[in-house]
Amino acid sequence: MTLLALAGVTKGYGEGASRTPVLHDINLEIGEGEFVAVVGFSGSGKTTLISAIAGLIEPDAGTITKNGKPIAGAGPDRGIVFQSYSLMPWLTVHGNVALAVNQVFRDWPREKREAQVRKYVEMVGLGPAAHKRPAELSGGMRQRVAVARALAASPDILLLDEPLSALDALTRANLQDEILRIWEQDRKTVILITNDVDEGLLMADRIIPLKPGPDATFGPEFRIDLPRPRLRTEMNHDPDFKRLRNEITQYLMGVGGTAAEAETGNVSLPPVRPNTSIDWKLDTTALKPATPAPKPAGGDRYLEFTQLSKIYPTPKGPVAVVEDFNLKVRQGEFISLIGHSGCGKSTVLSMCAGLNPISAGGIILDGKEIDGAGPDRAVVFQAPSLFPWLTAFENVYLGVESVYPHAQQSERDDIVEYYLTRVGLADAMHKKASALSNGMKQRVGIARAFALSPKLLLLDEPFGMLDSLTRWELQEVLMEVWDRTKVTALMVTHDVDEAILLADRVVMMTNGPRARVGKVVEIDIQRPRSRKALLEHPDYYAYRESLISFLAECDRH
Repeated sequence: MTLLALAGVTKGYGEGASRTPVLHDINLEIGEGEFVAVVGFSGSGKTTLISAIAGLIEPDAGTITKNGKPIAGAGPDRGIVFQSYSLMPWLTVHGNVALAVNQVFRDWPREKREAQVRKYVEMVGLGPAAHKRPAELSGGMRQRVAVARALAASPDILLLDEPLSALDALTRANLQDEILRIWEQDRKTVILITNDVDEGLLMADRIIPLKPGPDATFGPEFRIDLPRPRLRTEMNHDPDFKRLRNEITQYLMGVGGTAAEAETGNVSLPPVRPNTSIDWKLDTTALKPATPAPKPAGGDRYLEFTQLSKIYPTPKGPVAVVEDFNLKVRQGEFISLIGHSGCGKSTVLSMCAGLNPISAGGIILDGKEIDGAGPDRAVVFQAPSLFPWLTAFENVYLGVESVYPHAQQSERDDIVEYYLTRVGLADAMHKKASALSNGMKQRVGIARAFALSPKLLLLDEPFGMLDSLTRWELQEVLMEVWDRTKVTALMVTHDVDEAILLADRVVMMTNGPRARVGKVVEIDIQRPRSRKALLEHPDYYAYRESLISFLAECDRH
């Protein structure tokens, strides 16, 4: 039986020549108790779609009906959970959920309303935290409050607008399981907006792609006939899961298009070395190395962590976040560092960057001990950290100027232009950072890092805030530029597929406190790599299984 139907839904914003079309001719029928995932990317109109179904906005054309009757405005029969929590900060968990219950069921006796609130607070596992306010909760717990509030109103349809995308991998997995458990129990009709293919495969009966706008339309639907319950480790062995995952990913990559091959045109890197290089002064007149660069010290121990520890003081005494961390990295090697949130991945990276003092042990880079920050180590953070009033070119030039003070102005300009072009910003290099999208800003950060010609490239979840398509594109950009430079790289990520795609070795950390190296996996896949080739590689799912199993084991402990 059809519960919800969209027919010819079209929506845009603005008037006349300035109108921006968003959705065009959207048609969809959803049955009662069905779980549907709409997969799309930033700017494809996903939030506009969910807002129209919720009755928060009206379509310009077409109809949205529930049980055959037109939807006119918002109503408690459609509960919505957004990416942001939208909680009242002065109310407790109980109070935030009670707001919805008291509004929808105002005719109920007080005792019945209180029982309804308690039921759903406990259903999402927040009974012990019912008296706490949002400021005292983690991001995952706040999102549980939002889910409980939506469910407590007993809606016919639960609308989930990327509610888990801002959460770390472990919290996200736990909430996915929580939502599925509740769905199995109450059999609400659920529409999930997501940009994560694996999330859709784990949770949904159908996955429907929303093509990028303007005038976004639905692509072909994929029916997910995988048996329930779907366990992550077991799905990894299921040939139907692999087939569906491959088909959907290939479709989305085709729709979004691959990152355009960067053209360097007439710009090439000038023959000048940075002042972080050990041979940059050999020929100061020609600004070129007079002889081949001496082989750097280290070899297989170019970067070495020895009994590294980080201890933080707390009111209850000192806590060792990282303890006895040992790792040897070869020159030119790409290492992915993976583990659950709080295991100390970023702490290790920040100590390596010289931004966080070392409590015990040491880090040696190219024969020298790290004792502070320096331009020989370039860092790309999750947030790009650009000066918004400067152009992309000027943001990169700041770093280039500091490590090429001996170069001519034209050579420094060529270095900046070369790397901005390599990351696909040839046409946007003179735009202010404030006018760039998040993906473009991150491209600037990557260009700046490579332009410094560092001995070590440090990447702290640089794509964590981006949608899947932008993340895929920038991974390709990173691999392409890294293949040219072969700079030694250490990347923190919580994305298993990203870790396998990029790395020569994946280093898995145990859970904190006292986190250390738990397991190291060699990724023996030929370079250059692509996502398409990775999905088809015979060893890919074995590598994936190894990483997922390790993380699951950490979760149990």
